Amino acid sequence: MGGTTTISVGSDGVAIITILNPPVNSLSIDVLNSLKESFDQALQRDDVKAIVVTGAKGKFSGGFDINAFGGMHDGKAMSTGPASKPGYVSIEILSDTVEAARKPSIAAIDGLALGGGLEVAMACHARIATSTAQLGLPELQLGIIPGFGGTQRLPRLVGLPKALEMMLTSKPVRGEEALSLGLVDAIVSGDQLVDTARRWALDVLERRKPWVASLYRTDKLEPLGEAREILNFARAQAHRQAPNLQHPQVCIDVIEEGIVSGPRAGLKKEYDEFQVLLKSDTCKSLVHIFFAQRGTTKVPGVTDQGLKPRRMNKVAILGGGLMGSGIATALLLSGYQVYLKEVNEKFLEGGLGRVKANLTNSVKKGKLSQEKFEKTLSRLKGVLDYESFRDVDMVIEAVIENVPLKQQIFSDLEKYCSPHCILASNTSTIDLNLIGEKTKSHDRIIGAHFFSPAHIMPLLEIVRTAKTSPQVVVDLLDVGKKIRKTPVVVGNCTGFAVNRMFFPYTQAALLLVERGADIYRIDRAITKFGMPMGPFRLCDLVGFGVAIATGSQFVRNFPERTYASMLIPLMQEDKRAGEMTRKGFYVYNDKRKASPDPEIKKYIEKARELAGVSVDLKLGKLSDKEIIEMVLFPVVNEACRVYAEGIAVKAADLDIAGVMGMGFPPYRGGIMFWGDSIGSKYVCGRLEEWSKMYGDFFKPCGYLAERAALGSPLSIGGADEAEAEAKAKSKSRL
Repeated sequence: MGGTTTISVGSDGVAIITILNPPVNSLSIDVLNSLKESFDQALQRDDVKAIVVTGAKGKFSGGFDINAFGGMHDGKAMSTGPASKPGYVSIEILSDTVEAARKPSIAAIDGLALGGGLEVAMACHARIATSTAQLGLPELQLGIIPGFGGTQRLPRLVGLPKALEMMLTSKPVRGEEALSLGLVDAIVSGDQLVDTARRWALDVLERRKPWVASLYRTDKLEPLGEAREILNFARAQAHRQAPNLQHPQVCIDVIEEGIVSGPRAGLKKEYDEFQVLLKSDTCKSLVHIFFAQRGTTKVPGVTDQGLKPRRMNKVAILGGGLMGSGIATALLLSGYQVYLKEVNEKFLEGGLGRVKANLTNSVKKGKLSQEKFEKTLSRLKGVLDYESFRDVDMVIEAVIENVPLKQQIFSDLEKYCSPHCILASNTSTIDLNLIGEKTKSHDRIIGAHFFSPAHIMPLLEIVRTAKTSPQVVVDLLDVGKKIRKTPVVVGNCTGFAVNRMFFPYTQAALLLVERGADIYRIDRAITKFGMPMGPFRLCDLVGFGVAIATGSQFVRNFPERTYASMLIPLMQEDKRAGEMTRKGFYVYNDKRKASPDPEIKKYIEKARELAGVSVDLKLGKLSDKEIIEMVLFPVVNEACRVYAEGIAVKAADLDIAGVMGMGFPPYRGGIMFWGDSIGSKYVCGRLEEWSKMYGDFFKPCGYLAERAALGSPLSIGGADEAEAEAKAKSKSRL
């Protein structure tokens, strides 16, 4: 796996041990064995009085190499040496070698000190950092807990409440905050870091500064009764926020073990639990999402052509509604000059007001200073015509989903914008070829589909047609990165990837309800599974107008597998249109709290009558598991179609699209990964059963049927085969 440490000894008698494993000096078995060897050498040499541990090129250590998880998971040592032995790193390297050394060691921290990197630093006798250093234990994001003593040392250095917060939220702290917490002992500039650490190490040796083994500190720990109250509060909060996850609870148990039974007992429990969690489905899923998210910017045939993104300074937004104003906000916050166009003064005023309200909200939350607010807002200009569009680098159209209107807009844009200007649409469902039908600019037309609220939701769906220039895709990928979105590049079709995959989500639920299932049972089961909300609550949120407009696109394009329910149109006739009208599938009070509505029954009966279907008593008695399968297996089925058609290059891109666009639970690994965890045979078999009973809506697609017949995973094919091969080579089996 590579990586090493180097050791050099100065005339002052201080040994500098440097972690060297580009790009972030991640820890590996090789690095840890080398760290032990360097420490042993420093301790044995008579010319060494004290030790400084640092990282090469301004980065202490980004943590344990996640690529190594594969080897750890299957129980095979990927490298020979002491650090491949169970528990060796936490106890013998960090506790018994670094911390117990008769010569003091100081961690000199610049850049990242995350996960195992921070755990190495905490085993040293003091820590010096730069103000920009980031220190944290983000392991819970990967379904595991800190495994090199972090659960025991962090509470002893910063106190129990802050340690719990840092571990359970996975949020790092910057140098200055780390100093105020006691996690580091001094802040210095990068050019003075190592020299200051050298002097500090000699001061510790001479007892001019404290020599502290953090594992045995108790001064920041609360009395046992108070500590237990804090831990129980954290347990309740973690359960409320993530009822399906066990590893946050395990983390709290391990911390408690160290407080109750002593730190060495805590280290042993930490190691034992870490090994169990490493093999869990949650860990496998979250590690998959970690890699998948970082892989979305690699697009074969586009990003491997040596193209450099062009500089984008000015962006114009057409439409100042919720989406347009949200997109404008995201761009402004990242330094772009933005022109917001509307059709009249009243609408323009409303759009500019929404952007200002979004930015004001950031000020209230402490994310934006008043000075930065003024500067950011000064980059926004409202316009009523196309005159200022002549020198913009990109236009993003964000008007209502109306084909003739969009066609007219793109025809106008072609006349006013420069030939190099990117013409993007924020449409969520309409085929881009249809939108650009009346232009000759097909090479620069692209989809830039944001999700509401656009300045908060993390996904940017980049939609390319067969004629979109690779340069335009590269440019938009760069914009996505600059506005801190995760971009997923997909092909052009009705609904693209996210909405296309999830269009059966609501339709399956409607089919079940018309045949006897309970609306509120369905929503509860789906929420319990981990979705942010069930299909009916989601319909209320987006509004019935959007639901009908989107649904009609699918009815038109996929008639053979669309379940055309009349339930929503019937409710809309009675002026029930969702949350905005306070009545939809739920009723809403002044605080927008949703409550079930008994009146819904009459609409269901009418819809059932119109559809000519009768109640199936079995559907009224479905278990949660059956509800989840009947609502989400059609989503897996549609995702398979999207993948087989090449709309997504990698199955992992669909996983990220579902997680970040629809809130599919990341700890289940995304829709394709989840389907694979259940098995293609089982998913296909269930869909076949239901299609015989309830029609072609449930019929498995050819790709799913083929994978099931072979007993093969859904997510291997095309570019994924190359990716799987690469992962096998690096042993990233999680």
